[in-house]
Amino acid sequence: MRTDVMTSEAPADLAGLTGKRFSLRPVDYLWWALLLGGFGFVYLNYRHNLNGYEWIIFSCSTLALGYAGTAWTEFRRLLLIVAVLALLSIQLYDATLARAGERFLLQYFLASQSAVMWMSFLFVLATLSYFFALFTGSAFSAAVGTGLTWTGAAMGLTGLLVRWHESYLISPEMGHIPVSNLYEVFILFCVITAIIYLYYERRYRIRALGGFVLLVISAAVGFLLWYTFDRGAHEIQPLVPALQSYWMKIHVPANFIGYGCFSIAAMLGLAYLARGDDANPRPLLARLPVRAEIDDIMYKAIALGFAFFTVATILGSLWAAEAWGGYWSWDPKETWALIVWLNYAAWLHMRISRNWQGPAMAAWAIIGLFVTLFAFLGVNMFLSGLHSYGEL
Repeated sequence: MRTDVMTSEAPADLAGLTGKRFSLRPVDYLWWALLLGGFGFVYLNYRHNLNGYEWIIFSCSTLALGYAGTAWTEFRRLLLIVAVLALLSIQLYDATLARAGERFLLQYFLASQSAVMWMSFLFVLATLSYFFALFTGSAFSAAVGTGLTWTGAAMGLTGLLVRWHESYLISPEMGHIPVSNLYEVFILFCVITAIIYLYYERRYRIRALGGFVLLVISAAVGFLLWYTFDRGAHEIQPLVPALQSYWMKIHVPANFIGYGCFSIAAMLGLAYLARGDDANPRPLLARLPVRAEIDDIMYKAIALGFAFFTVATILGSLWAAEAWGGYWSWDPKETWALIVWLNYAAWLHMRISRNWQGPAMAAWAIIGLFVTLFAFLGVNMFLSGLHSYGEL
């Protein structure tokens, strides 16, 4: 059973998302001009804060974002909105952190903590909108869920960029990219997971899965709020020596693309099991896609996540060699990262070589999330080692 709640209009530039050839339009040249202008702005204003390796990372990231924005109109719009909000925030701060409590837009919208609170509210609201659409068949509510998810991602990404600027306002020596502690990476996780889901939503023209995927983001939001108000984790802290490396800027984002994909796959596995048989789906979940379609998206999410997690693991070993003198030390964090890698390698092997599908693979994807969660949080809580700077 399919209804309009599960579909959305295909974008004019969908060719860029499906791997087909596409040609540049005048608006694409304008996009690249703006992107290069932004690159120049960063160079003129922040060139002294980045070393040679970091400029290579920044240049490659600019090219990757340029390509993604060319192929995906909504993503390009997101980046432009975030750029405007971040630049506005920088202007409002006027080189002093005290402005956060003096100016209305900063205090209630654009200071990093304010933006993150808006992100949290919007993602929870998006979860409710998606589920309301799933249960009632409301196409309007589904579209609202999509809009709220995009807006939540914009506020979260803005919050991260503004926090980056705020760290330099505290002290140039304290300034660092905001991916250094659990508070910051949970924001990163929410943003990355939302954007990856929105890609699949547009790619497959399905909104009915949004509620399930946003559940894991809302859970991360719950942890983030507890961590903020109970532990005061939103306070910007200086980097510990082991994290003062350019490797952090590529290792952590690559890791969290993997985590985001694995989380999406687990929630799709939950939707797969909850839906019931295609011939006799559960009444409230009959608007979910057929199981074969859910399985296909789940497989592609795990494949994408596995690729990025593999890259992140390799980068982590290079970082370890530079920081601790060895590529691998069987530290608990490293050991559990290997367990996560082996788990998804086995899942993909069975899916590709044996064509395993069905409820068992969906359940395996769900179990994989708990394995990943322990590798990410459980190790920090219950074990100690070289990564003990990440403890709760």
